Amino acid sequence: MAPRLPPPRSCDTFVALPPAAAGSRVIFGKNSDRPSDEVQEVVFFPGAAHPPGAALQCTYLEVEQAERTHAVVLSRPAWLWGAEMGANEHGVCIGNEAVWGREEVGDDEALLGMDLVRLGLERADTAEKALTVIVDLLEKYGQGGNCMESHMAFTYYNSFLIADRKEAWVLETSGKYWAAEKVEGGVRNISNQLSITTKIDREHPELKEYAKSKGWWDGKKEFDFAATYSYVDTARMTTSRGRYCEGYKLLNKHKGSITSEIMMEILRDKESGINMEGGFMTTGSMVSVLPQNPDLPCIHFFTGTPDPARSVFKPFIFVPNITQLLKTSSPTFGQDDPVKKQPRFQSKPDRRHELYKKHESAAVVMGTIEEKGKKKNMLKEIQQLEKQKISEMESILQNGRLDINQVVNLFSQCVDEELKIYS
Repeated sequence: MAPRLPPPRSCDTFVALPPAAAGSRVIFGKNSDRPSDEVQEVVFFPGAAHPPGAALQCTYLEVEQAERTHAVVLSRPAWLWGAEMGANEHGVCIGNEAVWGREEVGDDEALLGMDLVRLGLERADTAEKALTVIVDLLEKYGQGGNCMESHMAFTYYNSFLIADRKEAWVLETSGKYWAAEKVEGGVRNISNQLSITTKIDREHPELKEYAKSKGWWDGKKEFDFAATYSYVDTARMTTSRGRYCEGYKLLNKHKGSITSEIMMEILRDKESGINMEGGFMTTGSMVSVLPQNPDLPCIHFFTGTPDPARSVFKPFIFVPNITQLLKTSSPTFGQDDPVKKQPRFQSKPDRRHELYKKHESAAVVMGTIEEKGKKKNMLKEIQQLEKQKISEMESILQNGRLDINQVVNLFSQCVDEELKIYS
């Protein structure tokens, strides 16, 4: 067995639905907290048709490919196939979290939770269909494998927050067992713990029997998934000092008026620990605006850089003929990639993309006291750029008019504007 890291406390995903969200929109947000030296890229893959019986290589495992996949935009650790978070052309958004519980996590390589995020986005046009895709793949292939680009083992089970224009679902897993909760209004967040209690709208058919067989549930008292499958005191979940509780408080503080800007503010909050610093830090962030009116476009904002407090949320809209997002795409190494060789992770190549490199240099300036004036100006400029883009996106949503030629390179052009500030 490989040496194992202690579980870090990381990642938070949020959703606000009307009436908690303003303007008949669903607002989705996620911070991806990962090792501080890991590069997160923002990449686009168009929809595609595949021949019957085609195979698909995920991070570790080969699975059967779907005959049709949807266009997706993903924020992902650059070394793997899947994604920490992303969206598809139908307005489905997914983020996942590491969770641990009573069921021990093995070392066997299977599908990573991040692979399941991408597979759900590529194969489903609604949130509930994405849930079905994920649990079917979980049943067939299992979940597992090292979740970090290191010879140190970092393994976990996963929870997912899945949203579309109408509703959201929380899906939480323990091995092959799972429970799902439907969210149709208000706010919901997930963090690094099981959080589904007694409101279970879908479940693995053997979920309760398995718990009984392990002696975790007597079959008499009301079934509480989080309490049964982990060690969480569910009566204290929203009153303890953990990040799940802090996220819950921040969402409820803004209930009724949550916008994309409010969600960005929550993701930038350092006092709560949601914007994480240290050996594990926030390496990428995402906010999506999903209008309930199907005639309006969904707008997805990604940073592609660490620490949202000094990053720009850049907008992306699905339209035809989008090209690859070159300046947020990391170098590829083909079959020479140390992730693909056995034994894995014997070396670590430089995966920094162009935006990451320039942002990294700028972050040094922004963190240096001697450069105080320059730091202030740079922060002010990137904040102004973000406000300008949010205002432009709001105008599109208010007017209901979308110039496809103007937005086809929307994200890439914003990256170019950000790079100019750093240089």
